[in-house]
Amino acid sequence: MKQLKPITNKLLWIFAIGQFGWSLLSGVVTNWMVYYYTGTPDANNPNTGIFASMVTQNPIVFKLTLFGLVMAVGRIFDAVTDPLIAGWSDRSNYKGGRRIPFMRTVAIPFALITVALFTVPQTANVAVNDVLLFVILMSFYLFMTIFCTPYNALIAELGDTQQHRINVSTYISFTFIAGTSISFMLPNVAGLFSFAGQAGSIRLAVAAMCTVACIAMLVPSLYIKERDYIDSKPSETPAFSSLLKTFKNGQFRRFVYSDVIYFFALTLFQTGLAFYETKLMGIEDTWTFPLTATMTFVSVLLYPVVNRLAPKLGKKKLIVTGFFSYAFVFFITSICGKGLYWGFIVAVCASVPQAILGILPQACVADVAELSRLETGEDRSGMFFAARTFAFKMGQAIAMVVFTSITALRPGMTEVLPAQYRTTAVVATVTCLMGASLFLLYNEKMILSRIEELKKQS
Repeated sequence: MKQLKPITNKLLWIFAIGQFGWSLLSGVVTNWMVYYYTGTPDANNPNTGIFASMVTQNPIVFKLTLFGLVMAVGRIFDAVTDPLIAGWSDRSNYKGGRRIPFMRTVAIPFALITVALFTVPQTANVAVNDVLLFVILMSFYLFMTIFCTPYNALIAELGDTQQHRINVSTYISFTFIAGTSISFMLPNVAGLFSFAGQAGSIRLAVAAMCTVACIAMLVPSLYIKERDYIDSKPSETPAFSSLLKTFKNGQFRRFVYSDVIYFFALTLFQTGLAFYETKLMGIEDTWTFPLTATMTFVSVLLYPVVNRLAPKLGKKKLIVTGFFSYAFVFFITSICGKGLYWGFIVAVCASVPQAILGILPQACVADVAELSRLETGEDRSGMFFAARTFAFKMGQAIAMVVFTSITALRPGMTEVLPAQYRTTAVVATVTCLMGASLFLLYNEKMILSRIEELKKQS
């Protein structure tokens, strides 16, 4: 049997750099697609809806906009492909491992398709643009799945101990929040390319960010020799059989119930964040990054606290606290007034749940996957993370439809009313409280004690 190299924190940090890359790409799309492709410009934010005339804006069925439907279908498509890619990855036996070959192959196409989203659907024909937007967005989600599903599986496989699982979840949370935060710099980076005009500067800013993201995704893909650290054996279970088997796990289902609702609420809030700041608080969109940087800075300061408290208090108690904290943030947003200070209040308050929920849910999935491996002798880590992704992306898809429906222009209206944006924050508040209640059903103590028991027997 081959002697495996020890997994170190340095290796886990190198692995976490990949999370920075894909979260930067995801952040660009999640935070700015709706902002630039819908809405109306004003004196302070002339770039709002700069590409809106390129695609259909009016509601087309049941008050749902085409753009909202395209974004929602993209998430559903993404969710459906997750178990397919996970099954493929779990059953693969490539020379470079079960995960790394996927990541290495798709990093560059993933970055290029993100640039295309802000560049290609800009012809003189709106119908053609609608089709192009749909096709490119589906491709974006496919490439993201091919990179992220194997990547997430490595969280459990590199987390060979409880402390390593918490550590790797902490590190990828740091790089995730860094990537997402930097994505909010898009208007600021676009200002560096002002010579290219309004639309051109945005496209160049997207291209610059995607280049950085691509390099970050290639770092773990090229550096980590998977076979040196992981003794992985191909799974024998077909993709959808593995998915069904995963959802039969009672503790995993309890976790997923709350996770779906959490991501519905969070996506609703994140999609509206640029609008909350510009339309409700009266802040210029160039302030989006400083506010996000503030939230990131405070959140990162809390990472060591969460890392140390998790083994002592338990992940469950902290996650429930995170749910209630986010619900408070969403409520504050729903009643905010004009002024930059509102933006800083939201940013500081959001740093607490962001630190907790950015780290611990991945560790919970890794715990459940580890217990399943010990009980069954079959390593289906990829499918556990894919099943979680499948579920929460359904929540994200619904959130996209709900947000664009609530904020759609009504007959006779020329701009979206502030009350419509406030309504989205209220919905996020209520659903986040529901998620907290459901997570109380998750039995973390039983899972961890069972893992220790089985490891002693092996």
